[in-house]
Amino acid sequence: MKSTRILKQTAHRALLGGLLIGSTTLLSSQRPAPDKGLKDYYRDYFPVGVAVGPQSLQGEEAALIKAQFSSVTPENAMKMGPIHPEENRYYWQDADAIVNFAQANKLRVRGHALLWHEQTPAWLFKDAQGKPVSKEVLLKRLQDHITTVVNRYKGKVYAWDVVNEAIADNPQEFLRDTEWYRICGEDFLVKAFEYAHAADPQAVLFYNDYNTERPEKRERIYRLLKKLKDAKVPVHGVGLQGHWSLQEPTEAELRKAIEQYASLGLQVQITELDVSIYPWEKARRAKRPGESDAYTPALEQQQAAQYKMFFRVFRDYKQVLTGVTFWNVSDKYSWLDTYPVAGRKNYPLLFDQNMKPKKAFQEVVTF
Repeated sequence: MKSTRILKQTAHRALLGGLLIGSTTLLSSQRPAPDKGLKDYYRDYFPVGVAVGPQSLQGEEAALIKAQFSSVTPENAMKMGPIHPEENRYYWQDADAIVNFAQANKLRVRGHALLWHEQTPAWLFKDAQGKPVSKEVLLKRLQDHITTVVNRYKGKVYAWDVVNEAIADNPQEFLRDTEWYRICGEDFLVKAFEYAHAADPQAVLFYNDYNTERPEKRERIYRLLKKLKDAKVPVHGVGLQGHWSLQEPTEAELRKAIEQYASLGLQVQITELDVSIYPWEKARRAKRPGESDAYTPALEQQQAAQYKMFFRVFRDYKQVLTGVTFWNVSDKYSWLDTYPVAGRKNYPLLFDQNMKPKKAFQEVVTF
């Protein structure tokens, strides 16, 4: 009797165990597989990165960065103004935090940017009396700055945007009329690359600019890069910022630009990608009365189609395209929310204001 009861209990446990195992198996099969990140979809093509600030390194935003991207670019923390506000003072905290986050999470870092005409501290161009410094003094200050910054992150930053936006917006001009150019002539370009290369011979050095696909500016950028290459200046790549819109560039313009720059033997990277729902504007202005900033279904569809085209082209050039970096993480925050129109919300990225994938994301990863 007792043995019969034990047998029944054993059989019951086995049946119950089987049901539990079966239900666990059933539940497991109903759970979706963990979503792949952009870095995983594009593993065989190119690294996919994102621009970040120190505020991005915690919480939900940090989790999204780690899940989706394989590299980071400091949005502002390494620019000359923020990192070197006074001649004898550097501010390392924000840049260090980004680099440390990247290293802890096995992300690569693109440094941005060693020389730019904006976000440059006023002290750089003035002597103790407030008068413009000489070419020799300015180049020495530039050398000290680049050497100090690049040395600090040597072995941790694999690539640098060395010179940013040196070509004039005016098609009738060549180099932008800046204090760098007025004091140093074209030498500031050459020296910036030489100083960066001396500080870290292993780093990949980029010239970075916007509207790089517009034919008239493309020709001037190509002319500059060819001149630098012919002079044996250590420039290794060109950064196409990719601040694009629903209207531009066309597929033909994008392909032409990549091919023309690559013909110089340069790496090509898309360094600051976002796709504005508004046509390109350069000058800052106020939001107009009645100007809508609604993200309509039609705009969402247009943006998804534009992103689909861009990434199809990128994949076609994987032999020369060595990275694609988005400028900001999600539509929750974009620099385009305040520029060129303050207070006009933009929706230029692949993740919405709740950090969820948009239609554009699906178009980018479906191929």
